[in-house]
Amino acid sequence: MFILSDKHLDPAALRERLHRPDAGALTVFEGWVRNNHQGRAVLSLEYEAVPELCQSEGERLLADARVRFDILDALVAHRTGHLRIGDIAVWIGVASGHRDAAFAACRFLIEEVKVRLPIWKKEHYAGGDTTWIGLE
Repeated sequence: MFILSDKHLDPAALRERLHRPDAGALTVFEGWVRNNHQGRAVLSLEYEAVPELCQSEGERLLADARVRFDILDALVAHRTGHLRIGDIAVWIGVASGHRDAAFAACRFLIEEVKVRLPIWKKEHYAGGDTTWIGLE
C-alpha cells in the first residue's frame, strides 16, 4: 500500500497494518526531518507532490518489490506539506518470513522512492532563504 498524506504519520498505526501471523520479520525505515543540510541550519521542510502520479507509481514500485523480493507485504507512506524538525517525512515497512528479504526490500523501496516518485523537497534555512533540493 502507498500512502501520500499531509497529516502526521503515526508509526504504530502504520506498523499495525503490516502485522500478520505468517511474518517472521518487519523492517522499518523512518526518514526524519533533520536540522541541517550541507553545513546549513535547516528550520523546516516542505514537500510538494503530484498525488495521482505518486499513487500510481507508488503502487507500481511496491509491486516491483513484491516480484524482486520474497516479502509478504509492504507499505510506503510519504508526507506532503510543511514539516518541522523531527517529523517523519517518509515511513517504509516491509513484512517477510525472514529478515534478509525484509532488509533488502526496504532498502530498495527507499532508494526507488527518491528516484521514481514526483515529490519535491524545499528546505527553509535559518537565514530566511529556501532551496528546492534535487532539482539541479
